[in-house]
Amino acid sequence: MNEVKTPKKPLMYYYVVAMLLVLLFNFIAMPWLMERRIKQVDYNTFVSMTESGEIGQVEIQEQDNRILFTDKEETAVYKTAMIPDDELLPRLLEAGIPTSGQEIEQVSLLATILSWALPILLFVGLGQLMSRKMMEKMGGGNSMMFNMGKSNAKVYVKSAEGIKFTDVAGEDEAKENLQEIVDYLHDPAKYQEIGASMPKGVLLVGPPGTGKTLLAKAVAGEASVPFFSMSGSEFVEMFVGMGASKVRDLFKQAKEKAPCIVFIDEIDAIGKKRDGQLGGNDEREQTLNQLLTEMDGFEGNTGVIILAATNRPESLDPALTRPGRFDRRVPVELPDLKGREEILKVHAKKIKVAENVDFAQIARMASGASGAELANIVNEAALRAVRDGRRFASQADLEESIEVVIAGYQKKNAVLSPKEKMTVAYHEIGHALVAAKQTHSAPVQKITIIPRTSGALGYTMQVEQQDKYLMTKEELQNKIATLTGGRAAEEIVTGTISTGASNDIEQATKLARAMITRYGMTEEFDMVAMETVNNQYLGGDTSLACSADTQKKIDEKVVEVVKEQHKKALDILNENKDKLHELANFLYEKETITGEEFMQILES
Repeated sequence: MNEVKTPKKPLMYYYVVAMLLVLLFNFIAMPWLMERRIKQVDYNTFVSMTESGEIGQVEIQEQDNRILFTDKEETAVYKTAMIPDDELLPRLLEAGIPTSGQEIEQVSLLATILSWALPILLFVGLGQLMSRKMMEKMGGGNSMMFNMGKSNAKVYVKSAEGIKFTDVAGEDEAKENLQEIVDYLHDPAKYQEIGASMPKGVLLVGPPGTGKTLLAKAVAGEASVPFFSMSGSEFVEMFVGMGASKVRDLFKQAKEKAPCIVFIDEIDAIGKKRDGQLGGNDEREQTLNQLLTEMDGFEGNTGVIILAATNRPESLDPALTRPGRFDRRVPVELPDLKGREEILKVHAKKIKVAENVDFAQIARMASGASGAELANIVNEAALRAVRDGRRFASQADLEESIEVVIAGYQKKNAVLSPKEKMTVAYHEIGHALVAAKQTHSAPVQKITIIPRTSGALGYTMQVEQQDKYLMTKEELQNKIATLTGGRAAEEIVTGTISTGASNDIEQATKLARAMITRYGMTEEFDMVAMETVNNQYLGGDTSLACSADTQKKIDEKVVEVVKEQHKKALDILNENKDKLHELANFLYEKETITGEEFMQILES
């Protein structure tokens, strides 16, 4: 169904009409008005006024067959028809009346038109220039007065940034899903031949920093089509209806440049579920309704593919995510070990790095890091190399950058007392020793007691040799035991406890609670979920889904699990008390030791 619309007249049309009206006024109206001011008299009156000396000036217009004259005071103008009179001129000369004749000029039509048109065109040009200047001073493209309802979409025609799939690493599954879109934009005929239609919308979901926006730009770059980019928050306006108007304008531009890609970042800003409550956000709902209409209206969006990104897919309206609108959901998850290595290599091409850098080791140390964090790690390494006056980033720079991202910068001015420093040394060795003596724990990579800007007085880094997607009950228990190892070492050596274990306590409690409420790792509650996870990509906040009595039992079980693992840590450290003292003294002197040095002393 093709909608027939009345074509809008261009602005130049109105300028031409205005110019014609001005010309008609000058050529017709003005002469007529001037003619109305001249009084008609007969020839005898003219002769009598001449003889009595009542005439001021006389103009003889032979070509018009008339005489124009004024009175003595030149306040009134008269005209009369010419009559053949041989005594006219002598009579005027005798009376001393100034007399003139009409010069007959041949004026071309082109010259006349130009004499009027050029000033008008100059006036129009100056008006346009002043209008643009006013718009710029009053807000330019975002001016509410001049640009209400216009979308502020950034347009990248034929991939101005030149981003390709080769620039995106670590997301092979996502790239494979999106490659089909690119193929369709290149050759839609083979899909139409079999009767297949491409998804109208593709929703990219995943944690922050995983490269959702970068993937969308890479699709546009591979397809070599115009790319419209706009954030969901840019549709939100103060006035009702403006967001919907922006949606209409965006899709109007997209249809004019089809085939193309429309990318809406953070679509959850306008795509949240409609609750139907009175007094809700009518503006946001109108914007959402307009988006739904544009995605599957009568007109269709042939050649327009919509990409959207969000960190909160669970909050989107079901009408938006149904088939026919966003047909395909592409997860963009945190990269695995191989993906992290590839991402590091991509970003390392932008800086100068030493030849002996082991990216695989860096990738293992950066477990759980997103693409944006890995890019930041590489950049921090380059900055550190510059600070040290070196021209290349080394392995040590990259490792230190990971520590900066995890724990912050070293506090060079922080001075611990010998007693505090020794306590921290025992605390960190307690973590490492408990981890090393358990079979299902990750190997120790590094131990340091140098204070960090995050507030940590020291930390123990454990690095898995490969990514783990599943964790057994024993592994979780060992992890809790490792977390309690620091406090356990303080209890054994000093006989007292300090505030240094606050973060360990928090993590151990969280793990123990997850074992009970989410993982079903207790006999009391078996495989019953007591908690639900909200916003899995944004921190994974949980909310209890049980009664108060059950919650009390859960709290008791959490305490029981943590106490059990704390006792296990105490037992391990008491069995290896000599090594605990030896390692703590060695760390006290060195301040930072590697995993190899730690294991050598432990096994000696």
